Amino acid sequence: MTDGSFVGTPAMPPRTEVPRPVTAQAERHDYAADTLPFERPATTAPAVPPASSQPEIGATGRPMPVFPVPGPVVEGRPARVVSMCNQKGGVGKTTTTINLGASLAEQGRKVLLVDFDPQGSLSVGLGLNPHEMDLTVYNLLMQRDVTLDEVVVPSGVPGMDLLPSNIDLSAAEVQLVHEVAREQTLQRVLAPALDQYDVILIDCQPSLGLLTVNALTASDGVIVPLECEYFALRGVALLKTTIDKVRERLNPKLEIDGVLGTMFDGRTLHSREVMERLVQAWGDTVFHTVIKRTVKFSDATVAGEPITAYAATSAGADSYRQLAREVLTRWPDA
Repeated sequence: MTDGSFVGTPAMPPRTEVPRPVTAQAERHDYAADTLPFERPATTAPAVPPASSQPEIGATGRPMPVFPVPGPVVEGRPARVVSMCNQKGGVGKTTTTINLGASLAEQGRKVLLVDFDPQGSLSVGLGLNPHEMDLTVYNLLMQRDVTLDEVVVPSGVPGMDLLPSNIDLSAAEVQLVHEVAREQTLQRVLAPALDQYDVILIDCQPSLGLLTVNALTASDGVIVPLECEYFALRGVALLKTTIDKVRERLNPKLEIDGVLGTMFDGRTLHSREVMERLVQAWGDTVFHTVIKRTVKFSDATVAGEPITAYAATSAGADSYRQLAREVLTRWPDA
């Protein structure tokens, strides 16, 4: 056994492979075996874009645009005067006036806040004591020898001043009834401020009386803060009627800059339904920015500071900074 076989056994011839006929079944088998599922050609179904490329849906139910960083102030333009107006109380007018003003000041605008509410909430919210004021907006309205510079005080926020108020202003509504051109009184006393500031925000009282008509007559635009609650929604139609009358009879340039949803709580169905109805009724007039409910606003009020200073990194501060960018895109002259 020299070649690996038994003695006397003839050696086996080498085996040759005979090719087998290729059948259709074999072809199908080979294709299925050689082509993995992830190697199959793409189907006709459209590919889903990544989530990052899809527009974000805001609290108003509309795609949230990206608001650009505002450009520098155009020199030589008069201030834009805007009233915060709603005849219902507790909807966020004063909070919006303070924090929007502070956010606009952060954007390089020089801002004057006008406390035109006898309750003086705006003044208190910026740390002033209403009983320690020598001169207020009441003196400016009713005394010819009092000038704007004598009444304006610093707010504590760089770039933002305050025209304060207290309960004395309640007497002005009665006394102005007998004045000639009584609806233009505030417009007259604010005239010197138009060249000193970029934006003037007027915090109106929660009524549609003579003081509010004065504010609307002096204004270029109106921002309507609206609590996301059913009773607040009902009164907006009456406010719009008043604005239309002032535009028709006293101030043809007056326009509604926007409706601002405040105290929004996306966890409740009621808030979401009110916001949906608001958008259905007012459309693009509703700001994309929505101010959500947070205890930080109350804390900032007690501290006498805007939320942009008291809690600079909070969601509430970010919302008002976004609102400032949004309103500046709607104000071509600011």
